Amino acid sequence: MFSHMMVGSNDLARSKRFYDALFGAIGGKPAREDDKGRLIYMHNGGIFMVTPPIDGEPATHANGGTIGFRMDDPAQADAWHEAGVAAGGTPIEDAPGIREGGFGQLYLAYLRDPDGNKLCAMHRVPA
Repeated sequence: MFSHMMVGSNDLARSKRFYDALFGAIGGKPAREDDKGRLIYMHNGGIFMVTPPIDGEPATHANGGTIGFRMDDPAQADAWHEAGVAAGGTPIEDAPGIREGGFGQLYLAYLRDPDGNKLCAMHRVPA
């Protein structure tokens, strides 16, 4: 069902530093740029892109929206979170850790990227 995710940015160089560090922490490669200057990240079968808005208006984040990235284990989620904070992200919500929910135990870590987009590292804890 999922094909890709794209977020807007008002500063692609800043976004590249942030997302290269974030995805590098979990084994991803630095972005490649397409002919329109968009940043493209491909990892574990997923595609994540960063672009200036095509309508020329400033990029804004979605209030209530979250982009989740699957992690192999809690250590990977922690590395992702630490790399994101070190690269200019803002930690939000509770500290990384286990949350109980309707889907069982989840290990979650939340950040906002430098443009304010809400990101989540998620590991499903085996039952």
